[in-house]
Amino acid sequence: MDMQTWRDAWGRADNAAQSIRAALTTLGVPESVWGSLRPIVTHAGGAYVDLGKLPADVVEQIAETLRHPVTSA
Repeated sequence: MDMQTWRDAWGRADNAAQSIRAALTTLGVPESVWGSLRPIVTHAGGAYVDLGKLPADVVEQIAETLRHPVTSA
């Protein structure tokens, strides 16, 4: 993989990681819970976010929010 492909994938992964960090912060989840969250680029150039281990109650909170998204008025 060339460097530009890696940089592009890293940018996508980093943006996605920032987005989920912001969402978790909005839910009131402290940084100590999601601090290990990190962007990753695979050897094939895939952009991923490793969420690491999350407490079950936080995952339930995320799932509940996804099931019942807040709509703006």
